[in-house]
Amino acid sequence: MSKIVPKIITGGNYTDERGQLEFFNEFDMSSIKRVYFTTHFDTEVIRAWQGHIIESRWFRCVQGSFSVKLVAIDNWENPSDDLKVYEYELTAEKQEILYIPNGFANGFKALEANAKLMIMSNYGFNEIENDQVRFDQNKWTKWDN
Repeated sequence: MSKIVPKIITGGNYTDERGQLEFFNEFDMSSIKRVYFTTHFDTEVIRAWQGHIIESRWFRCVQGSFSVKLVAIDNWENPSDDLKVYEYELTAEKQEILYIPNGFANGFKALEANAKLMIMSNYGFNEIENDQVRFDQNKWTKWDN
């Protein structure tokens, strides 16, 4: 089980007569190799549970809002049913990035139609094999909001 825990990386913003600047000065992007986006057209779509043994990810909501849930996997072939669920709400209005360390499974659901999530990874597409493990979407939590 992962000893590193998920965390929120907080950014900020500055506004003057020229416009607004949003920033993440404390976010070290040196390990990021890939960035992609997922847009949920409605709030019924649930993407859960997907875990990574080796890969770490960072989530940033760029439009709307998402409910994101995480569990630290104790056994990849037969994980416990009663794992602690970490819950986060990411919104485009907040300058926040959610760090998801390797060893965790994640699930997420849009809370608003057309919500968009930016996902960053420390590995390139297909750079590592057999790292993605999927579990039933209702294994650790219900997705009713």
